Amino acid sequence: MKSESSAYFDIFLSLTIVSSIVCLDRLTKIFFSHILSLGESWVILRNILHMTLVHNTGIAFGLFRNQGIVLIIIPVIMIALLLYNFYHYKYNNEKLSRLYIVAVSLIIAGAIGNLIDRILYGYVIDFIDLRIWPVFNIADSAITVGAILLLWCINIKEA
Repeated sequence: MKSESSAYFDIFLSLTIVSSIVCLDRLTKIFFSHILSLGESWVILRNILHMTLVHNTGIAFGLFRNQGIVLIIIPVIMIALLLYNFYHYKYNNEKLSRLYIVAVSLIIAGAIGNLIDRILYGYVIDFIDLRIWPVFNIADSAITVGAILLLWCINIKEA
């Protein structure tokens, strides 16, 4: 019974992370899209943190711009593979660490957040501008943190 309640908690944890990140991502994108014009920048900390509205038709760092449907299909496949990964481990009664669940949930949430933009607008809304890095958003941050945590999980397991 304890493993069943643990499995329910894992599902609850994953759904909470995904829904929270997707909602935060949508709210921030809508907010900055309404207060900024395309290319306009709002200074938070001069030369450190600005909010700059950018429409990204590519993937990370603006790579592969204007690839259209390909940039919708790839995240859908990625989300499906990550969900299958969860299912595979749970179906085979393999224990997933909570850190692994958090990592994959962050990646799924980020992928969904940016996928919503691509479907609705044909581009991703970016607004966080650190001036030394390409402009990004909450979904990008979730994917990056999730990928780092996933690498951490993989390296711990192999050690």
